Amino acid sequence: MMKHVLTLTLSPTVDKSTTVDKIVAEQKLDCDAPKFEPGGGGINVSRALKRLGLASVAVFPSGGLTGQRLQDLLDEEGIDQHPVTTKNLTRENFIVVNRTTNEQFRFGMPAPELLVREEEAILKLVKQLAPKTSYIVASGSMPQGIGDDFLAKVARIAHKEHARLVVDTSGEALKQAVDEGVYMLKPNQNELSKLTGLRVDDHDEVEEAARKIVDKGKCEIIVVSMGPLGAQTVTKDFSEHIHAPTVKKRSTVGAGDSMVAGMVYGCSKGYDLRHMVRMGIACGSAATMNPGTELFQKDDADRLYQWLVKRIKN
Repeated sequence: MMKHVLTLTLSPTVDKSTTVDKIVAEQKLDCDAPKFEPGGGGINVSRALKRLGLASVAVFPSGGLTGQRLQDLLDEEGIDQHPVTTKNLTRENFIVVNRTTNEQFRFGMPAPELLVREEEAILKLVKQLAPKTSYIVASGSMPQGIGDDFLAKVARIAHKEHARLVVDTSGEALKQAVDEGVYMLKPNQNELSKLTGLRVDDHDEVEEAARKIVDKGKCEIIVVSMGPLGAQTVTKDFSEHIHAPTVKKRSTVGAGDSMVAGMVYGCSKGYDLRHMVRMGIACGSAATMNPGTELFQKDDADRLYQWLVKRIKN
C-alpha cells in the first residue's frame, strides 16, 4: 500500500503581501495590488513537497471567510486537504516590502484560540489518516488554548501506526513531543538552546546540545538550521556541519519549511542521511532567492542540491 505524507498545521494563515516605493510614517502609502498565498508551517511543507513532485495531505483548522479563502488557495495549488472547521476566524498575516531598500516588514497576527472540541477533532482526524501515512510533519507555532501535550499525543499516534514524526516548532509542546519520542527535529539554535538549557553559540556547542537529546533515545535525527552558516546534522553515530550555498537573499519567509520539505522528500525517496540533509538545505536556500512568500523554484533547488552533493567529502 502506497503511504503518503501528512502535514499538520495548527496555526495556519492567509499571507497577504504587497510592495510600496517607501514606508513613511503618518503618510498614506500607495501599495501594489495585494497577493494572497496560503501559509503556516505544515501548509508550506505541503506546498513545497508539491513542487518537488511528492503528494501530501494537509490537516489544519479553518474558520470563517479567511479559512475558506485558505482552502480555495490550496485548491488552486492542487494540495490535498482535510480542514477542521473552527469557531474562530483563521488569521491573516501581512507582509510589506519597501521597494527602495528591499526591506521586508512582516506583521504576524496571533493564531486564534482552538477550542477543546476542535483540538479533539484534529487528533481524531490524524488518528484516522495515520494508518495510510509514512511521515507526519508537525510544523509551525502552537495556537492559544491548545494543550501542551498535543504533539505528544500525535507522537503516540505515530508510534502506534509506525509513521515517522518530524517536528519543527518550539516551546513546551516541543519538549513534550521529544519526551514522547520523534523521528526527526529541525530546531534553530535558539530553539535548541531552550530545549536543552545549553548555550549553542558555535558548531561544537550545537553538536553537544543535539547529542544530549539523541543520546537519550528520544530522536533519531536532529538537523539544526543555522541560517547562512548552514546546518548541523547529528545522529547517534554521525555528526556533520554543512555550509549553505551563497545565494542572493530576497526573503527568508518559508525557508525553514522548505528545508523540512526537502528533507522529508529525501527520506521518502530513500536518500542516505548526507544527501537527505543537503536536499533540505538546497530547498531552504532556494526559498530565500524569491520575494515575499513564494517558497522556492524547483530548478533553483535542484541546481543548489547538485552543487552541495559535489562537495561531499568521503
